[in-house]
Amino acid sequence: MRAADALFEALKAEGVEHIFGIPGGANLPIYDALYDADLDHIQARHEQGAGHMAEGYAKASGKVGVAMATSGPGATNLITAIADAVMDSVPTVFITGQVRTDLIGTDGFQEADVTGMTLPIVKHSFLVTDPRQIPDYIHKAFHIASTGRPGPVLVDIPQDLSRAEIEYSPSEGTPDLPGYKPPTEGNIKQIRLAAKALANAKRPVIYGGGGIINANASEEFRTFCLSDNFPVTLTVMGLGAFPAPHEQWLGMLGMHGTRTANYAMDEADLIVAVGARFDDRITGKLSEFAPRAKFVHIDVDPAEISKNVPAHIPIVGDAADVLPKLTREYKQLDADRSRLDDWWKRIREWQSNYPLRYEDSADSEIKPQFMIEAMYEATEGDAIITSDVGQHQMWTAQYYHFDKPRRWLNSGGLGTMGFGLPAAIGAKVAKPDEQVVCISGDGSLVMTCQEFATAVQHNIPVKVFLMNNGHFGMVRQWQELFWDERYQSVEMGPSPDWAKLAEAFGWTGMRCTDKAELRDAMRTALETDGPVLLDVHVTKNENCFPMIPAGHAARDMVG
Repeated sequence: MRAADALFEALKAEGVEHIFGIPGGANLPIYDALYDADLDHIQARHEQGAGHMAEGYAKASGKVGVAMATSGPGATNLITAIADAVMDSVPTVFITGQVRTDLIGTDGFQEADVTGMTLPIVKHSFLVTDPRQIPDYIHKAFHIASTGRPGPVLVDIPQDLSRAEIEYSPSEGTPDLPGYKPPTEGNIKQIRLAAKALANAKRPVIYGGGGIINANASEEFRTFCLSDNFPVTLTVMGLGAFPAPHEQWLGMLGMHGTRTANYAMDEADLIVAVGARFDDRITGKLSEFAPRAKFVHIDVDPAEISKNVPAHIPIVGDAADVLPKLTREYKQLDADRSRLDDWWKRIREWQSNYPLRYEDSADSEIKPQFMIEAMYEATEGDAIITSDVGQHQMWTAQYYHFDKPRRWLNSGGLGTMGFGLPAAIGAKVAKPDEQVVCISGDGSLVMTCQEFATAVQHNIPVKVFLMNNGHFGMVRQWQELFWDERYQSVEMGPSPDWAKLAEAFGWTGMRCTDKAELRDAMRTALETDGPVLLDVHVTKNENCFPMIPAGHAARDMVG
């Protein structure tokens, strides 16, 4: 069969049902083969959108997301999504067309060295040099993308090789990849040391990240946290790995986390990090981060351990394998639970003195925090929420209580504006029976709003709740607080009438400017068939607090 046909046989063998992409000259043979393949193809309007759709699909389902693009600008348009996927450890496979092999290196039409360009931002990449490699590379790509620390894998296929005839036989078993043997079990001696450290700790904090969700280990994490009265906090990527609210829940930590979570980390004597990477949004000023603490670091990626914060007890392994062992070893020690009483007294004082709060408006004006609370009530906490990047993302993380994993899909590491809408489309494809809501800002939505057309064409009934404040809100906040109110290039200027724009694409467009009407408007949007955009006009100059100023310690929170 043609190598392009073998490509789709290999994809189907990997369980692929949905692909996101856009055709072009160099991948035309692949799209010709797609004509006869029994697969659902979602035609995006921009390759970046296709990439984020694949990410949303993967984040919502736990399966590998697949996006395709042609050579040159098609492939380069994917790069933002690839970088986003590597930063957030999203299992994805990106398949790009390439110019004919006789044109490679000649600066041919729409030629770009996409394997070279993406080398720093992929888990692995394959440049096909023989058509017989195509199905084999696909199987290897899926294995690499989905095992160990998940991430993006690129397969670049020259046009002439995708057209070639090859002998094809289905692949069986796990691909043979010498040198790629990600550890999973964890060293039992290290696990026992960690259990003893926990049993002796008087001010412990359990700090979880997105790696818990990637490992499908949320139940194991919850069981571990409840094995004693351990305080629990999560990163913005880890929300949902532990149910919120809960009596052991401190709230999110980090730059816009709760004072309780950040103060607890600052005073802890032992921090157990699970599937988290101690990035700068968590640590603040690294030299002053958690100065009293010893660190247990559990991660499947050995490169992350001691990268930023030295681990006193490193455990390399998959959270789903390590946590049950750690729980078992800890329970066998029969630790004195009363040793944590003074610690919880301290924590309860912080919770009482520094709850999340805001000054609500006395009139009809809609405060952004109120909008998130209304969204939580309207959805009854039962929805997959995607977000773009900015103030609305942080307010959602603060005020929407995620009690399950894979319900909060956002761009954490790269902070990609424009992520939310296409990710929502991908999530809805993955979970058609779930309510999927994108919370976006007007600065973000304008970057990928062409994907309104994708939702209509493929009848994907996502809902977008637009937090419209007329600004790049987070940049405006920084200019106000740290740049002497020297506002530059943050007003959105002549923004579109969003309701009319949505309607022009075939959506239902709605608008709300009165907080008394907001909950009902949201419920109406959720109950309306098809894709719906609700344009919510909020306070223009509201700041997202509390906040750790960049480069400062957690104890220096403001707001």
